Amino acid sequence: MPDTILLEARVPDTCAGRRFDAVIAELFPEHSRSRLAGWIKAGQARLDGREARPRDPVRGGELVTVEAEIGIATDAPAEDIALDVLYEDADVIVIDKPAGLVVHPGAGNPAGTLVNALLHRDPSLSALPRAGIVHRLDKDTSGVMVVARTLQAHTALVDQLSARQVHRQYLAVVVGALVSGGTANAPIDRHPRDRLRMAVREDGKEAVTHFRLRERFRAHTLLECRLETGRTHQIRVHMAHLKHPIVGDPLYGGPLKLPRGASEETVAMLRGFKRQALHAETLEFVHPVSGEPVRCTAPVPADLRALVDALRTDLREHEERGR
Repeated sequence: MPDTILLEARVPDTCAGRRFDAVIAELFPEHSRSRLAGWIKAGQARLDGREARPRDPVRGGELVTVEAEIGIATDAPAEDIALDVLYEDADVIVIDKPAGLVVHPGAGNPAGTLVNALLHRDPSLSALPRAGIVHRLDKDTSGVMVVARTLQAHTALVDQLSARQVHRQYLAVVVGALVSGGTANAPIDRHPRDRLRMAVREDGKEAVTHFRLRERFRAHTLLECRLETGRTHQIRVHMAHLKHPIVGDPLYGGPLKLPRGASEETVAMLRGFKRQALHAETLEFVHPVSGEPVRCTAPVPADLRALVDALRTDLREHEERGR
């Protein structure tokens, strides 16, 4: 059954002349502006007992009352799927998502997702949009994600992401021995012909990725990438656009690139790496309630460590042969 929410607050006199939707957002910051606007339009948020439009000005001193139903926002079944929790309190959960775990249920993945696992761990997340998930990782990208446990935390984290105040740092193994870092500033939107892919497009949405060298190998580079925006497949699309696609990427990777004269072990490792070599390493945000900084780091998974070790060994063996 849906829960009924009852809210009440008085409009400060200092707000006289401002729009109702702007004032109510300040009175009840734990709720998103879109949710509050919907309640106003439905007549569930009132000024002195009367219905008002979002744009109507307030006088100051009115009583704002909200009586609305919050239905179940996520109706996926709960499933007992193990989660690697990096940090947890009453407001947020930070997890280390393994490669291969889909985030949201959908066509082809009705169950066995992160959402199903979260609902088993905390059934109250069913009342939150997307079970509290405020950003996503692709199925085969591993690493750190933050999940909100309350409406207040969800609203605050979404606002931080929109304001580009969340630090998201990734590790990526890309094709080519880069000599320096840089910034990819190229708009991204859906590919005009292939709906499964994204692409750099002049009419796309702003997308900015900063990258710097972490380690350089003979024919590959380990990069540290920082997202300024959060478009779908952003790092994958940007690196492919720069002609340095991520190793193992099934959508954007292109032909396999092998170091000249590489050992059988190195060749086997590169041929056998069947997911994008991309890992969300570090996430930093301001705690939505305490205001304190939170920093979580997910350890590099075993398959990615093995790939980097193989490329490192290949470089060392090549240097020793050249002496």
